[in-house]
Amino acid sequence: MCVLELNNVSYSYEKKSKEVLKDISFQFEKGKVYAITGKSGRGKTTLLSLLSGLASPTKGKILLDGKDISGLDHYRYRSHDIGVIFQSFNLLPKLTAIENVILSMDISGKKYNNKKKTAMELLEKVSIGEEESNRRILKLSGGQQQRVAIARALSCNPAILLADEPTGNLDSETQKDIMQIFLELAHKENCCVIIVTHSNEVAESADVVYKL
Repeated sequence: MCVLELNNVSYSYEKKSKEVLKDISFQFEKGKVYAITGKSGRGKTTLLSLLSGLASPTKGKILLDGKDISGLDHYRYRSHDIGVIFQSFNLLPKLTAIENVILSMDISGKKYNNKKKTAMELLEKVSIGEEESNRRILKLSGGQQQRVAIARALSCNPAILLADEPTGNLDSETQKDIMQIFLELAHKENCCVIIVTHSNEVAESADVVYKL
């Protein structure tokens, strides 16, 4: 069943400027990993900004469960319905891994019986143990930081994960490990995972590839 849909979406930065995206219609279902590929300048990151509600289409609609997201509270949309994973991780370096996840939980406004326990369970899901969870971010490797970023994105239990070049700064072996996490989240936990990527290996691992 389609959970997120682009319906003839176009986007330009100014009214009379060239369209970065034109008449894009994609459908995304739960339980699958999607790779969005294309050469630089084709609008991949712009598309992710539209899906995350950080920008609005010039034309067309983006639908969440059939509802136009333009009519939704975008703060609530980003803190409840979707989780976003950035290429640069965007973790707070002065905090530990677990503190980064807990902070995200606080921001979401959701209620948890035991935040620390829930945060630790999320970190363990992405193979971050108790010792690593109590280290500050800069004391972790790039692969470990990406895992923390995934755990943080999962903290609001979103139906959709959006990832911007999540393996761009990682070695090939770590890239495989991170992709395995995404595949398990989709196939075992019925999450919809949407990845913007330049990597052929990532695209080949995905269930569906959309090319811009």
